[in-house]
Amino acid sequence: QVQLVESGGGLVQPGGSLRLSCAASRNIFSISTMGWYRQAPGKQRELVATMTSGGNTNYPDSVKGRFTISRDNAKNTVYLQMNSLKPEDTAVYYCYAAIRRTRWSGDDDYWGQGTQVTVSA
Repeated sequence: QVQLVESGGGLVQPGGSLRLSCAASRNIFSISTMGWYRQAPGKQRELVATMTSGGNTNYPDSVKGRFTISRDNAKNTVYLQMNSLKPEDTAVYYCYAAIRRTRWSGDDDYWGQGTQVTVSA
């Protein structure tokens, strides 16, 4: 069973920083894209950041310059460094990974359980 386990959410004041981590279980063949999405109350889930296995990144304008995604391929782990946080960043943040479980399988989408990030004074 493939699992994505997230950590690092919490409450932070505006202008503060948080770092999220997400580790995939090790019983897999490979991971292509890893990333983060978020969902605020009453809103659709939206992209926060993605990174391919080759290191290409993608950010929406709303977080560009404030958030940085990185990954440790040896540890099947992706990180999200969030700086200059704003109240509108408040949401549940979900880890995402496109995982190939065996040499002969295709990529399947996996999601973490979500971690709450609250930005408030």
